Amino acid sequence: MSLPPPELRPGEAAVLAARTAARAADDGIAPIAYARVDSPVGSLVAVATARGLARIAYELENGGLDSILDDVALKLSPAIVEAPARLDPVRRELEEYFEGRRQGFDVALDWGLTTPGFRRRVLQECAQIPFGATSTYKQMAVAAGSPAAFRAAGGALGANPIPIVVPCHRVLASSGGLGGYTGGLERKRLLLSIEGGMLAV
Repeated sequence: MSLPPPELRPGEAAVLAARTAARAADDGIAPIAYARVDSPVGSLVAVATARGLARIAYELENGGLDSILDDVALKLSPAIVEAPARLDPVRRELEEYFEGRRQGFDVALDWGLTTPGFRRRVLQECAQIPFGATSTYKQMAVAAGSPAAFRAAGGALGANPIPIVVPCHRVLASSGGLGGYTGGLERKRLLLSIEGGMLAV
């Protein structure tokens, strides 16, 4: 039986990263990479594993860089290094999206920060909503195989670790209202306006 990861004090992920990155490289293990990405919706922190993009966080709304890295260290690995070059494809695709030159993302995704089962299915279905289109929480629950679980679908979308790329901003209330959004409703409105301002299902 595997033991749970040790608890980290705030900011300790950066210290652990400095200690473990070299060891991970020596052992042939690719450390987790992170980079800050400037955007029209504020400073983002992007995190990638060897499998793909695992996290995009609104930096200020998620407690700052240390808090974001602490969470990743607890859930994935403390071997985290700042490596902007590894995140260049993510940064480039985000820039193209915000400039109106990209309607879909091609970067590989790592679903390791999502709970397997219904929550992950909701997010994977959300990832299929086309640019310029919207869905509802109820439709997401149906697509994920649990039609009555629309509140749970909302919870899964609210915990989306890869917003923007997994476009939970495209999911609205059945009434046509905005519903909620992890980055705040102003960001949700802005993202929808980039995609053509379609606020009705």
